[in-house]
Amino acid sequence: MSFITRLSWFFKQQWGKYAMAIALMALVNILNIIPPKMIGNVIDQIRTGTLTGEELRQSVLLLIGLALLLYVMVYIWVTTLFGNSILLEKLLRGRLLKHLTKMSPSFFQRNSTGELMALATNDVLAISQTAGYGVMTLVNTLVGTAVVLVTMISLISYKLMLAALIPMPFLALVISMLGKQMRKRFVAAQTSFGRMNDQALESISGMRVIRSYVQEEHDIDTFDRVTRDVMEKNIRVAAVNALFHPSISLIVGLSYAIGIGYGAYLVFHNQISLGQLISFNIYLGMLIWPMIAFGEFINILQRGTASVDRLSKSFEQQPDVQDASPTVSLPFPGSIVLERLSFRYPGSGTDSLNEISFRLERGQTLGIVGRTGSGKSTLLKQLLRQYPIEPGRLFLSQTPIEQIALSQLRGWIGYVPQEHLLLSKPIWDNIALGRPGAEERDIWKAIEMASFQQDIGHLPDGLDTIVGENGVMLSGGQKQRVSIARALLIDPEILILDDSLSAVDARTESAILANLRIERTGKTTFIATHRLSAVMHADWIIVLDEGRIVEEGTHEQLMLLGGWYKEQFDHQQLEANLAEA
Repeated sequence: MSFITRLSWFFKQQWGKYAMAIALMALVNILNIIPPKMIGNVIDQIRTGTLTGEELRQSVLLLIGLALLLYVMVYIWVTTLFGNSILLEKLLRGRLLKHLTKMSPSFFQRNSTGELMALATNDVLAISQTAGYGVMTLVNTLVGTAVVLVTMISLISYKLMLAALIPMPFLALVISMLGKQMRKRFVAAQTSFGRMNDQALESISGMRVIRSYVQEEHDIDTFDRVTRDVMEKNIRVAAVNALFHPSISLIVGLSYAIGIGYGAYLVFHNQISLGQLISFNIYLGMLIWPMIAFGEFINILQRGTASVDRLSKSFEQQPDVQDASPTVSLPFPGSIVLERLSFRYPGSGTDSLNEISFRLERGQTLGIVGRTGSGKSTLLKQLLRQYPIEPGRLFLSQTPIEQIALSQLRGWIGYVPQEHLLLSKPIWDNIALGRPGAEERDIWKAIEMASFQQDIGHLPDGLDTIVGENGVMLSGGQKQRVSIARALLIDPEILILDDSLSAVDARTESAILANLRIERTGKTTFIATHRLSAVMHADWIIVLDEGRIVEEGTHEQLMLLGGWYKEQFDHQQLEANLAEA
């Protein structure tokens, strides 16, 4: 069974608790056969007139004591079994989040956010229900049915038992057919639920754009179609689920009819007593729950198996970039050398980078400029090792980058991307993300280096101001400076600014760059930008076009060259002068 196989690690870990819960459930089922037998004996004694007051009092007290004992035992196994279920839910969500943190960008290109949310919510819940409620129904089906059948044979009549169980094979056939349909429809419903999550996320995150283009009604209609599809697929699941109980009740009802009819015949022919017939019907009633539990078990098992298969497929996907074996440990990153590095995104038909070569010594600054789509961000991502690259093309301290442990490499780097991700927390927590235990003076130093101190004074609660989801309370320039302060706080060996000054004015940009030149002496900096004034001070500048280096040199050398760099710089300077005038 794939469900047990895929979760064998958890069942081995919690086998003691499961063993105790199953043992108590089995004992409860065994003790449950006592009250019907006692009731049958009392009825026979009443019929023959041999029942005394003392025997009746003892029987009543025994039934009360047995009920209290069963109450305690049921409480223990319920809390134990469903405690395991909740624990599994917690562990699976933790493993999923840990798995996602290791994945490379290509994984998130293959798996949408809505699909991953569906895994973390609906699928994990379905798996935990199978490990809790599913185990309960399975044990009650196997143990409860076996105990009742053995009791019927040994204490009542095997003939009556066989006659009453004639309809049961039809039950197995019906449940098998419904179970297959349940799994198929449940998978379709989960997929549809993932699409609904995607649509909701896009609508909420893009609300400003939707409103600016007056597309609210269109977006509502689109979401309505998606939710209608989810509703229809879940109705199809519910339709199959609704057939379980009526089918079971019909078959059990036929068993009751046979038991009453044939049992009365045996009583009239003195083959069983009236008390035995009543006990038999009570036992037959006790079979109803195991039969219903069997249907519930098949239902839950199909859902749990479908969900664990979906979750396992996600866990089976490995990151495209992994540590080499063995890795090389370096005390610090020295020179950075690229030798004819080419790169192509997975699934793309063309190279995004084509034979890029340069050398940067420790403590130098590299400026990367070029037209939109020329490959600036793609080049910077190679340092972060977000994608696999050809071995022997990128070196740190004369060591191939693929031989350096990812944790050590990324620990050296402070990265400020184009798209700034801010948490819905105070500004203080957003800046201290990479260094949670930072002292206040270090936080303020990073803020000053990012030229954000004046903005803090205008915010309602200063550093304790909640920025809202993804920084909705801040302007574009404020988001950029919070992200820059976050990177500067960790004082990285390598600082990467990927067009991170585009939303600030020229004066603020100049102040930030001046602070970087002073504070980052002896440490390496990469600056990719469209505003060429941001790289004038760089030790070396490369100009990219369609993934190739078309110009390179210092600012003065490129100006003398008279190519794209000079034309763009003169154009930007003219715009700046006109704006200032």
